[in-house]
Amino acid sequence: MFRNKCISLCALSLLFGGVTVTAQEDASRLRVQVVLVQLNIAVTDSHGNYVAGLKPEDFEIVEDNITEKMATFEEGNEPTRRILTSAPLQAPSQDVATMPGAGATLPDVADRQQKIPGANVFILFDTSNYMYRGFVYAQDSIADFVRSLDSVSKLALYSYSRDLSRVTPLTPDRSQILHGVRYTVAGDNAALYNSLLLTVKDAAPLSGRKAIVVFSNGPDNASLVPPEDIAELAQSTGTIIYMISTRAAQAEPISTAVFERMSKATGGKAYFSKDWRDEKDAFASIRDDLAHLYTLSYYPQFNANHGWRKITVKLVGKDKQKYHIRTREGYRVIQQTQKPSEGASFASAESATK
Repeated sequence: MFRNKCISLCALSLLFGGVTVTAQEDASRLRVQVVLVQLNIAVTDSHGNYVAGLKPEDFEIVEDNITEKMATFEEGNEPTRRILTSAPLQAPSQDVATMPGAGATLPDVADRQQKIPGANVFILFDTSNYMYRGFVYAQDSIADFVRSLDSVSKLALYSYSRDLSRVTPLTPDRSQILHGVRYTVAGDNAALYNSLLLTVKDAAPLSGRKAIVVFSNGPDNASLVPPEDIAELAQSTGTIIYMISTRAAQAEPISTAVFERMSKATGGKAYFSKDWRDEKDAFASIRDDLAHLYTLSYYPQFNANHGWRKITVKLVGKDKQKYHIRTREGYRVIQQTQKPSEGASFASAESATK
């Protein structure tokens, strides 16, 4: 697991995990009150096949050795089911946060999730000088992936080289995304980690399932941000990171290890493609993964730990112990130092890295 430390970039202070989050740079402050911790969980058998049909009672959630009570449950693209009828009285009083929805009651959250089915997916496309070879094949793979995502509510297309380009902001219109894919061009050095951090921050305020799919053709050679910071922020905001990389990155052992650790920590997966056929297979695997995730949420019980909180999800019953679970490893909580009246809400605050 990544080192447990505060996120350093731009004095980014976090109270995420279902908690209050504070990100600040000079006068720009970011704060969110969170009431639920959301988990996206993949369950597979020994052959890697997805296990469907599990019920809420089949899951056990433990946070720092404290057994939690499930609040909502969702399988794949099915509507969200309410398990608890109301929030515990002590939950809002904790200095903890995980998912946007400040002050929302459980029915409010569940209703909102039912009206927004599927996932919100950000595609982060490497358009650095690593991508000169095979650029058209990469565009074709991304375009096919976009067309296949029937269960996804909204998509965004971002590209990066030295800087991040928000080519097409989050939209339900697939034609806009496809248009953006065809108009991307390659050039300049690769600042993957800088761009990925900004993408995670864009995804953070969204409720429901959210994922970032990174297509990288090489290692990072221009970022100032350490990948540990990105993984920790993604874990704490419940954002899944999938990494698709080609041989150029795989040839560098450090990049390979970082890509694998970062995706695993957030509940995602890393893929290393040898050719364009492997790229298409990787995108197809991610599409299937998003369609088969279980999404659970809970109100954290009182917990005196104001640092890193470890989350463990288990399946109940001997007949289910043979299955494999993949989800995020936990989230970080940091005590809030500013008064609640200071700063803007998460949705309206300016990005601390602008």
